[in-house]
Amino acid sequence: MSTNENTLSIFALGGMNEIGKNMYVVQYDHDIIIIDCGNKFPDESLLGIDLIIPDTSYLLENKEKIRALVVTHGHEDHIGGIPFFLKKFNVPVYATRFTLGLIELKLKEHKILRETELVEIDSNSTLKFAEINVSFFKVNHSIPDCLGIVFNTPQGTVVHTGDFKFDLTPVNNQHSDIHKMAEIGKQGVLLLLSESTNAERPGLSPSEQIVGEHVLEAFMKAKRKLFISTFASNINRVQQVVDAALKTNRKLALLGRSMVNVVAVAMERGFLDVPDGMLITQDEIHELAPEKVAILCTGSQGEPNAALARLSTSNYRGVEILPEDTVIFAAGPIPGNERNVSRIVDNFFTLGAHVIYGSGSSTGMHVSGHGYQEDLKLMLSLMKPKYFIPIHGEFRMLHHHRLLAESVGVEQGNTFIMNNGEVVDIQKSIARQTRKIPVGNTYVDGGIGDVGDSVIRDRKQLSEDGMLVIVLTMSKSERKLVSGPDTISRGFIFAKDSEELLSEVNRLIIKNVNDLKAVNKTQWNVIKHEIKKSVGQYLYSQTRKKPMILPIIIEI
Repeated sequence: MSTNENTLSIFALGGMNEIGKNMYVVQYDHDIIIIDCGNKFPDESLLGIDLIIPDTSYLLENKEKIRALVVTHGHEDHIGGIPFFLKKFNVPVYATRFTLGLIELKLKEHKILRETELVEIDSNSTLKFAEINVSFFKVNHSIPDCLGIVFNTPQGTVVHTGDFKFDLTPVNNQHSDIHKMAEIGKQGVLLLLSESTNAERPGLSPSEQIVGEHVLEAFMKAKRKLFISTFASNINRVQQVVDAALKTNRKLALLGRSMVNVVAVAMERGFLDVPDGMLITQDEIHELAPEKVAILCTGSQGEPNAALARLSTSNYRGVEILPEDTVIFAAGPIPGNERNVSRIVDNFFTLGAHVIYGSGSSTGMHVSGHGYQEDLKLMLSLMKPKYFIPIHGEFRMLHHHRLLAESVGVEQGNTFIMNNGEVVDIQKSIARQTRKIPVGNTYVDGGIGDVGDSVIRDRKQLSEDGMLVIVLTMSKSERKLVSGPDTISRGFIFAKDSEELLSEVNRLIIKNVNDLKAVNKTQWNVIKHEIKKSVGQYLYSQTRKKPMILPIIIEI
């Protein structure tokens, strides 16, 4: 796919399911600017896969046109794919001070930090790329230092909000730049891309300050050690935990690699205020009375290898949950994680702990960093776009966001709900959605590179029906069977209970080999193919299963 001259094109190259979640592309003539490069974590159907990252096939075909990667904020679903992207595209990365700190952590792990040009920006920065000028505005979210992006092009102004809410009393004093947003809208916005995560929830998103009050109350009531788990990136929440520990005369220990790393970046860059002597090491926990200790850890989503899950099974070396300890989940479970979280909660009750868990609205321990319907309508009202693309959400959320847009003045027919790869082209300030870029999912397995769909299919087949290995010893010169066949079942059937079935399989294999020799078809690949085909058909007719069949020929 190539764009015509003087055409402004916008499209998503995101990961699976959540539309446009991981990467957006703005292209005008010979300039491509990329917005965010995140990852998505796989569900249980993607066996062995660590991450899903954006498909960059189109970008590889247009590598010479890429001018920059601009990052709105530092959450995993916006920066998690950057190391993999930069191994293919050595382009400058523009991000705010805190976001750059988190990106640097990732680039160090992948050993590409020295090779990457990282450029610090803020809400007052401006960037110029040929005929595209880029500026920014502050937004409030559940992580510090977040930006919305403005693209001024010859076709008109395009605005990408990033993730946002309107918190009028933010705990970090990073207020949304409402006056600047209003000025951008006054000058005219042709197209707005705005996040849709909470488009189904009425009202305004509550302030983070509410959480601080409930955290302090829980700290004051806790009788012994207090464990609290939240997203490591939610530095506003971490600051409130630090403040509560200070007011209740507790020392604070950090558990979990991501918590330790992110807190270090936040402290170093001035986004987290921790008094001297507040932080203690894991080894110092037992040196203090239980009522003098608080422990901040990862694992609020039930991740099996995170600190909280290991604590719940008494499997965290050197730290244990005892009766009357308090455990707080200061994050709501992301849809799909409820079962894992429930299992961990049950484990803590079994250990005799006092557990504060559940939705944020019921415990007061969590508020969303994403705007509710009134937040979304306020953004639309400030920007007053002619065209609108709801992004970052599942289809029903995008649909609700479209209705919200129409309720505040966006004309019917001027909203585009886009799947990954679908393109909105703008010419003479008129937007149309008429074409699509081929795009798929890119799987990362073990950090060693991309894994294709065929590998996933093989893993799925092995997990469901197992495998049958068939070993044949054959004469290289005479092309006849010398011994065997030997059949080895793994995850398919138990051999001792299925001797009759396997005997018939062996008989069928011998017949195949002899029949092929009779018609002079003795190439090893032909023999293997025929065995896989005939044995597969026979096993399905007998068991209704399709195990992976691996014929192995040993030449002598």
